[in-house]
Amino acid sequence: MHISAKVDYAVRTLVELAAAEERAPVKAEHLAAAQTIPHKFLEAVLGDLRRAGMVRSRRGPDGGYWLACPAEEIAVADVIRAVEGPLASVRGQRPEEVRYSGAAEPLLDVWIAVRVNLRAVLESVTVADIATGKLPAFVADLTADPDAWRRR
Repeated sequence: MHISAKVDYAVRTLVELAAAEERAPVKAEHLAAAQTIPHKFLEAVLGDLRRAGMVRSRRGPDGGYWLACPAEEIAVADVIRAVEGPLASVRGQRPEEVRYSGAAEPLLDVWIAVRVNLRAVLESVTVADIATGKLPAFVADLTADPDAWRRR
């Protein structure tokens, strides 16, 4: 799985908003500086998040951005879908829409299994989990395996 800069920035932006002490709007400049995100890129990401209903915004000197719903309700999978589309695709199609014939026919089951495993993690981890540093126990179990950290 390739995690694009756009996805990475979107998740980090939402985590920063979730971690904000006061519930006042947070300026885009603050978000960009806090997470070292290029400001122009951040504005595009915030637009996607606003259109997806994950953040709200207000213009003006007292303006900024804030979460549109509780961080506990925003799964990482939701963020990926909001800024990039489906979690798993094969040549731009959803796995269940791909057809193979002959010896490659079982490959469809592999792509579906990949999507199931992506969902298992990404739909279970929320922005609040990341912001508080309290990830689900299964994430710790997965990352405790030294093999998980080995490049291949």
